[in-house]
Amino acid sequence: GGSVKAEKMPEGEKTRQCKQEEEQQQKEEKQEGLIEFYSSYQELFQFFCSNTTIHGAIRLVCSKKNKMKTAFWSVLFFLTFGLMYWQFGILYREYFSYPVNLNLNLNSDRLTFPAVTLCTLNPYRYSAIREELDKLDQITHQTLLDLYDYNMSLPQSDWSTLSTQKRSSRSLLHHVQRHPLRRQKRENLVNLPENSPSVDKNDWKIGFVLCSENNKDCFHQAYSSGVDAVREWYSFHYINILAQVPDAKALDESDFENFIYSCRFNEATCDKANYTHFHHPLYGNCYTFNDNSSSLWTSSLPGINNGLSLVVRTEQNDFIPLLSTVTGARVMVHDQNEPAFMDDGGFNVRPGIETSISMRKEMTVRLGGSYSDCTEDGSDVPVQNLYSSRYTEQVCIRSCFQLNMVERCGCAYYFYPLPEGAEYCDYTKHVSWGYCYYKLLAEFKADVLGCFHKCRKPCKMTEYQLSAGYSRWPSAVSEDWVFYVLSQQNKYNITSKRNGVAKVNIFFEEWNYKTNGESPAFTVVTLLSQLGNQWSLWFGSSVLSVMELAELILDFIAITFILGFRWFRSRQKLSPPGPSPNSHDNTAFQDEAPAPGAPHRFTVEAVVTTLPSYNSLEPCGPSRDGQVGHE
Repeated sequence: GGSVKAEKMPEGEKTRQCKQEEEQQQKEEKQEGLIEFYSSYQELFQFFCSNTTIHGAIRLVCSKKNKMKTAFWSVLFFLTFGLMYWQFGILYREYFSYPVNLNLNLNSDRLTFPAVTLCTLNPYRYSAIREELDKLDQITHQTLLDLYDYNMSLPQSDWSTLSTQKRSSRSLLHHVQRHPLRRQKRENLVNLPENSPSVDKNDWKIGFVLCSENNKDCFHQAYSSGVDAVREWYSFHYINILAQVPDAKALDESDFENFIYSCRFNEATCDKANYTHFHHPLYGNCYTFNDNSSSLWTSSLPGINNGLSLVVRTEQNDFIPLLSTVTGARVMVHDQNEPAFMDDGGFNVRPGIETSISMRKEMTVRLGGSYSDCTEDGSDVPVQNLYSSRYTEQVCIRSCFQLNMVERCGCAYYFYPLPEGAEYCDYTKHVSWGYCYYKLLAEFKADVLGCFHKCRKPCKMTEYQLSAGYSRWPSAVSEDWVFYVLSQQNKYNITSKRNGVAKVNIFFEEWNYKTNGESPAFTVVTLLSQLGNQWSLWFGSSVLSVMELAELILDFIAITFILGFRWFRSRQKLSPPGPSPNSHDNTAFQDEAPAPGAPHRFTVEAVVTTLPSYNSLEPCGPSRDGQVGHE
């Protein structure tokens, strides 16, 4: 063998180059990248626990040599996390339930006087229907005589006029006989004969039967009280008579002066510009004061002398006793631009009594949207408003019933407004409307029609809390001159002094009025504050600690992605590569048959690898031997 001496780099230059490479490597190691990625989950978790501001996390690292402590702090740490997020769930559930706080405010200001509706409480015998009513009274007289052996006194009528109306009388008699008032046995006595001695008159119920048009199904309307049965039966036929009047203005026979003897507000006399008139089928003539929005009354001071004072006539004359069994008047206090539903909010005024009604105003403002199902103006309620007033819950409920009445029965109920294109129910045109009405009314009360569900409360509403006091009026020592002056003033002779008149005073008790408002009990700020309190309670940290936890989650996702990508690449490297067009597989040459007469060609690919320089192979640092021997 021979020996070959290789040229070597000068020792000083080599040392300088090695130092430069080491310094460059140290700089690269010290230089921190823009985004730091960890090589494993363990490294990530150790870095987080060692540097986070969340209390208790450091104990997971510092006690790693003691497995018992590590296990204890691990369980405690994650248990605390679980309790904290359980509290978070409670907070979120409370937030999305949209609770509200009730705010009570007392305000003091001059108050606008509400609208006041006063009704005679007795239907009037209007001239347009007088003949039909007289005939109905005659039929009722005979019915009471048959059922109770009671001979009812009838009002003085021109019976010769009745004889000239044979056609209308026969028509009314036919329909009354189709729906007669009769006795019905109670359920426990149905199987007993009528002449049984054990059957007493008190064991019968009074009612009438309403059948469908083909008489296949009938509805039994029975009452335990005979008074209620007679009134309901008479009212049913009375409504049919009213519905036959083609023009409702024919019933407008207002006699304001003969009903209201005196009217004063704020110690000033009222005039016709201060009231409007309408007719109610059961309560007769009704007058609404202070319903004109252009000139509303304003109370200058609270007290009885600064309100509305009325002296009304309560003596019955030429009225219909079978519809109304009470005497007096009916009063209702309501807000402007709201209809007066006398059945719901009204109360009766006793004759011979001075009734003093004090009012306290109360406003309610509800939160809409997610906090409640109230409506601002009713535009989002799926029920058409048939009243010429603003939206109220009662307006919606009555409109809903009337619309269902028109749809199911083909006609409208006389007590409610008439929808466009419809007509009021009348058994001369709609034979079985009574059967349809009572069946529909039963479904309405059971909320089968869904009216109570569809109609929502308004977000803003005004109510008046009333309290009443009573005293005898006029007194025994002053009634003579009071009745004399009233009879001279109104040219009406009061025959019954005790039941002839009544006085009503309506006034504000005080200027203070209450406002019930709602405000959100849980806002976004409140939610963040409560979440921060829970976080500080369980971990004693701040918003920055939450950001650290978010950074941990992002790093975890990034490492998972990187490790998954590396695993995918390693799987590709381990799998054998498939044959390619440039492969040196001999089968490629064998399978491809050369064309006849074509020259044989071979393709050879050379892979050239550049070898490292000799100097780069020498280690940095002092050389042990300056020669490399080759034997």
